[in-house]
Amino acid sequence: MTWTPDEETLASFRYLALQNAIEYEGKAAPGSVIGRLMGSRSDLREHGKIISPLIAKAVAEANQMAADQGIAALQALLETEAPHLLEKREKKERREGLPELKNAVKGKVVLRFAPNPNGPLSFGHARGIVINGNYAKEWDGKLILRFDDTDTVVKPPLPEAYQQIPEEAEWLLGFKPHRIVIASEQMPHYYEHAMLMLKKGFGYVCQCSGENFKEFRVSKTECPCRKNNVNLNLELWTKMTDGTFVPGDAVVRVKTAMDLKNPALRDWPALRIQNTAEHPHPRKSIGSKYRVWPLLDFQSAVEDKIQGVTHIIRGKDLMDSTRKQVLLYEHFGWTYPETLYWGRVKVHEWGGFSTSQMRRDIEAGLFTGWDDPRLPTLAALRNRGITANALRDFWVELGVTQKDISVPLSTLYSHNTKIIDDAAPRLAFIRQPENIKIEGEYPNDIKVEVHPNHASRGMREFDVSSKMIWIEQEDLMKSEVRLKGFANIEITGKTARVGSIERNDRRPIIHWLPESSTTNATLLMAEDGEMQHIEGKLESHSYPEGTMVQLERIGYARIIDSSTLIFTHS
Repeated sequence: MTWTPDEETLASFRYLALQNAIEYEGKAAPGSVIGRLMGSRSDLREHGKIISPLIAKAVAEANQMAADQGIAALQALLETEAPHLLEKREKKERREGLPELKNAVKGKVVLRFAPNPNGPLSFGHARGIVINGNYAKEWDGKLILRFDDTDTVVKPPLPEAYQQIPEEAEWLLGFKPHRIVIASEQMPHYYEHAMLMLKKGFGYVCQCSGENFKEFRVSKTECPCRKNNVNLNLELWTKMTDGTFVPGDAVVRVKTAMDLKNPALRDWPALRIQNTAEHPHPRKSIGSKYRVWPLLDFQSAVEDKIQGVTHIIRGKDLMDSTRKQVLLYEHFGWTYPETLYWGRVKVHEWGGFSTSQMRRDIEAGLFTGWDDPRLPTLAALRNRGITANALRDFWVELGVTQKDISVPLSTLYSHNTKIIDDAAPRLAFIRQPENIKIEGEYPNDIKVEVHPNHASRGMREFDVSSKMIWIEQEDLMKSEVRLKGFANIEITGKTARVGSIERNDRRPIIHWLPESSTTNATLLMAEDGEMQHIEGKLESHSYPEGTMVQLERIGYARIIDSSTLIFTHS
């Protein structure tokens, strides 16, 4: 039997249409009305095909009434028949930038950015710095820079990273992190909390091999070590720390439950033994001082509590870390910080890069250093001329969403262009230069603007009295062109005859340089993972090292020295 709406339901359609027309000044939308209806009347959802045309009719009538009689007539009708719908609906203001930080209190927000110092910062790290830094600034809070350097074997710290990372963070943020914490210097705190776990019975020393414990985890059964009493656990802990046990002999586990639905949460490992005799910590104050080291989930959880972190923003791939740490916090009787997650961001042109792999490649001589333009490091991006503002704008625009995102580098470049274009003077760089002679009538002194949008910055003056100029080889193949800011010419072989000084047709414009105003120069360009050294003639200039310029018909570049530039982007 086909469902038919009763009179009361039909009236509700009409009232909602009137309400929507009032809110949107006579331009009610059927979709908006249907959404509001289904949100409040779940019993009607299965009848959507019948309801949709009825709503469309009610909306059309409401909009027509608004047009004929005005919004006041709609308000008067609702006031009589459905006054509750005239209550002012709170409209959510559209928030620009990052989403609201849940349960944040002005002046009391504490966030942290916690890289592993096995190398300097990469493009991916910039997300953590920018997002956390922006929230800290917005809420008058604090941003902690924490070095998670408790792994000396798989990801051994790089000594110079301890200085480079804070410098890069300050460059990107525009302010210094409010506090710097080095996890390896916090070891006494981790030991204190490990012993507290053992004494209170929610931690134990497990002597099962990794393979054996995996079987217990899969079968949801407890390993024999779980029944250790406090005294035995403390005795085994001493053997872990005094050298009696070697790596692999024992680990400290957090008691959770072996029947938890998520296998990763079942009695997860908190501390293990590392061979610091063979792999000492690179910080001299640490060296081989400790044999038992916390795993990241334990170390990070304890450190967040010590530092008073209120909000954690991390990748969605670390949701299990949150779940583990929440269980640990419950044991200690602590309240876990508010947590936000983001999805992965993949940049088309870079594929997969890891700090560890980049470090190996640099050490093998495949790259010149961390600032090699082919690498996705902050040092490399900065070397190329990507600004901190562009990186900040890029990450804020992407925001905090759990959705995985794939973006081209052109998105970052567009942000950078907005920032650098207005200040970048124009220069000419002639690739594969060809020397040609110009003939005809023309002035010997040519003036071309330094910047097309800023006449106040003056002119570039070219002396063409020698009659010899440089153009690019590919332009030599064109018969009719216009020399930018100079004249229309017709090219025959290695000779160019000047026609009109004024631009009077649509022939292509090319850049050029007089023979006398050039320097031999090299343009470094990273393309498809390869470094190109493009030789050519550069316009003479006096701009200092680091100046961003726009090379005519090529793109933006950064001056390295008087004869070298590095390509930024087009």
